[in-house]
Amino acid sequence: MTSRHEHTVRITKEGITLECILGLPADSHGVVVFAHGSGSGRLSPRNNFVARYLQRAGLATLLLDLLTEEEADDRRKVFDIDLLADRLILAKSWLEAEPQTRHLKIAYFGASTGAGAALQAAAREPSNIKAIVSRGGRPDLAESYLSSVTAPTLLIVGGHDEPVIEMNQAAYELLTCEKKLIIVPGATHLFEEPGTLEQVAEYAASWFEKHLQQVG
Repeated sequence: MTSRHEHTVRITKEGITLECILGLPADSHGVVVFAHGSGSGRLSPRNNFVARYLQRAGLATLLLDLLTEEEADDRRKVFDIDLLADRLILAKSWLEAEPQTRHLKIAYFGASTGAGAALQAAAREPSNIKAIVSRGGRPDLAESYLSSVTAPTLLIVGGHDEPVIEMNQAAYELLTCEKKLIIVPGATHLFEEPGTLEQVAEYAASWFEKHLQQVG
């Protein structure tokens, strides 16, 4: 069930159509593009939870399927970070051309493999990308791009997600932009424990509000 701010949109280019949900509160001061992890999409309950929280904070959100239905059945494409980054850049171009959103600054929220795609996309097309948040992300998948990321980046990892903590710590060292690493105590990879996803949403909202409201 969608909120009163949300409506379905489609991004079409070169024969590819991406299904999206655009959440657009009145007087939005930025738009956050969500990059989901493998096996997930625009209907991800966790990303929708975070998106609704951000909408209440005055941020627009774009939840999208990075792959078509046919592509989603191809495991090679599910983990093709270059392709996923291409799709995020396509979404960015659409937002910059769409009358409702072209005046808004843009940020990325990436989960799992989607975080790697978001960081690569931000490094390749940095204009108007003002902030990045990674939830339980795999920033290591964008390792060769990390030193080129200029947007302030927040990495959030669960305290019980040991392998991913190490990956984020290694990626954090390679980032040269403004950055922060937060480990949420008691949380596993999907932040399913009571109250942990709320913490992610709060940290993300604070990070986005700080950087999307800056002048310039």
